[in-house]
Amino acid sequence: MNASTQIAIDTGFRAALKRMHAAGRIRTYPGVANPEFEVAGMMKKLDGGPALLFPKVKGHALPILGNLISCKENCEAAFGTDYRGIRDFVARAFGNPIPPVLVAKAPVHENVKKPGEFDLGRDLPIMRHTDGDNGRFITAGIIVVQDPETGVYNASYHRLQLLGPNRTAIKLDFGRHLRAAYERAQKLGKPLPIAVCIGTDLAVHYTAATMGSQMPESADELAVAGGLRGEPIPVVKAQTQPIHYPAETEIVLEGMLLPNEVVREGPFGEFVGYLSPEGDAPIFEVTALCHRNQPIYHAINGVGRETIMLRKYVMEASLMKALSAAVPIVQDVEMTAGGLHRFHAVIKVKKTNAMQEGFQRNAILAAFATLKDLDLVIAVDEDIDIQDPNDVEYALAMRMEASRDLFIIPGARTHEYVRASDNGIRAKVGIDATVPIEEKERFARAPFRTVDVTLDAFGAGKSGIGWLD
Repeated sequence: MNASTQIAIDTGFRAALKRMHAAGRIRTYPGVANPEFEVAGMMKKLDGGPALLFPKVKGHALPILGNLISCKENCEAAFGTDYRGIRDFVARAFGNPIPPVLVAKAPVHENVKKPGEFDLGRDLPIMRHTDGDNGRFITAGIIVVQDPETGVYNASYHRLQLLGPNRTAIKLDFGRHLRAAYERAQKLGKPLPIAVCIGTDLAVHYTAATMGSQMPESADELAVAGGLRGEPIPVVKAQTQPIHYPAETEIVLEGMLLPNEVVREGPFGEFVGYLSPEGDAPIFEVTALCHRNQPIYHAINGVGRETIMLRKYVMEASLMKALSAAVPIVQDVEMTAGGLHRFHAVIKVKKTNAMQEGFQRNAILAAFATLKDLDLVIAVDEDIDIQDPNDVEYALAMRMEASRDLFIIPGARTHEYVRASDNGIRAKVGIDATVPIEEKERFARAPFRTVDVTLDAFGAGKSGIGWLD
């Protein structure tokens, strides 16, 4: 699929679930599941497999959906294409934003409750995830906000800790666009209108997960989501706030971030596998609870593969766009599972002449500049399968000489959750595991002829050798 080809794809939440169900990528739990620790425990135990649906939840009417896009197979089923196709959809979004279209009516407004008519803790199966968590958390909410100064729409993931019937705390990391919008509203002395979308268009899920140079603060992320989808995202006006959001969302919490009130929020088990620390957080006051008929409540384990898989494709697409423009010998990139699809990358390059020697190291440096959280980048030749960790390790074993090919960049910025760092400052490592162009023949692997055979051609019964049988 060509990334520039504007083939429209229905990335709606329910359309994606129907495709996954047809592909056998959703499993249903037959019993009554407890949102206090049990659902999260089952999600963790079966992490990286099919999505898990809990139709019967103790104390609640709404079903919970977990591990939605926690693995490659789930993602491919949700989009109805392979991983390269998904990356192409993501890549075209960066250069081809399509503004959303405002609609008068929306499925999410089939049910609208105002303060006094709802209780978040009662009406939503908000989960308690780990023993170390300080309460119940909404984890799959995508926050839609319009910047009070620029008017640009932003979508991003932020956890919310339940405080009461219509209040939560919200974790705002430093350097994030929502925090910048909140601080601008604070200076104006005004609350910041937001919408928390739970179970929304997959295109919005992926653009909300995009960071770094490919999603500057000036980018309208609802328009970028339209570019991924290949057609405008339908949006609707909020019932109680001056904002709009995706019309086909399962559940939306409308409300505002209060400018002058904070509470203690956390700890909470985060994607790095640790509990993030307690800290001050703004208060989100909910002014309307809106939902479709028969809504599904989407939940994400903080310490789970869905959190990191969300960013794999967008980070790879971001990295490919930046590197292919800066270093033409780059052929492909892989954000590795062991590096949480965020901290480690492998770059495949193809050097064809002596004048291209050294560009592989330029590519490593450019990768660090493109994605600040990258801490280890390995460059390999075109004959290495970068999706196969064993093949990448072969390149390290056979082609990398540490005193020459390993280099360190001290005192660089990474994610503040990396505990080996000094509050987000650590050394970054580049490894050049490519073969010098003049030595390609000496390093060539033994060639085998290609034959047309599969394991199905071999039997599992008797060997035909008397003493062996």
